[in-house]
Amino acid sequence: MTNKDRFEAGWLVAARHCPSPNFDELPQRPELIVIHCISLPPKEYGGDWIQRLFLNQIEGDEHPSFASLQGVRVSAHFYIDRNGTLTQFVPINKRAWHAGQSSYLGRENCNDFSLGIELEGDDESSYSDAQYDTLSNLVNVLLNEVPTLSADRIAAHSEIAPGRKTDPGPGFDWSRFRKGLNA
Repeated sequence: MTNKDRFEAGWLVAARHCPSPNFDELPQRPELIVIHCISLPPKEYGGDWIQRLFLNQIEGDEHPSFASLQGVRVSAHFYIDRNGTLTQFVPINKRAWHAGQSSYLGRENCNDFSLGIELEGDDESSYSDAQYDTLSNLVNVLLNEVPTLSADRIAAHSEIAPGRKTDPGPGFDWSRFRKGLNA
């Protein structure tokens, strides 16, 4: 483990920090990692839209697809853009608002016991080499630093919210991702 792989007050030193106001107390230590994808506007990459969404700075009239985002308060612990840049929005010892109505192995409200990682992408596209590298490195650090996490407790958003969510979609290569894990 390097100096950059450590956490200070729940913040990964190696990540870019962009504190979101959309969090509250995590009722217990995280036991699940949830992989998501997001693009704003849909199927468009780059720009600062996702950051602005997690900071409550999106106006519904800025783009036709943003009307439904007006007043939405969401966040994730981590976000990985197409270039592999890692941004942290919520400390790992706080509850990010990423899962919504959800269930994992019979337990409701996955936000209460999970960490959310967003990948810039959409349900139909592939992900970049840089994203897989950053995601594997991040998850390895999390598995090493958070004793309640394990490699067999990593789920897609679609798994915890079936019928409601489809991400990260068929373009996400689970086998490739898992090969990058040290566990």
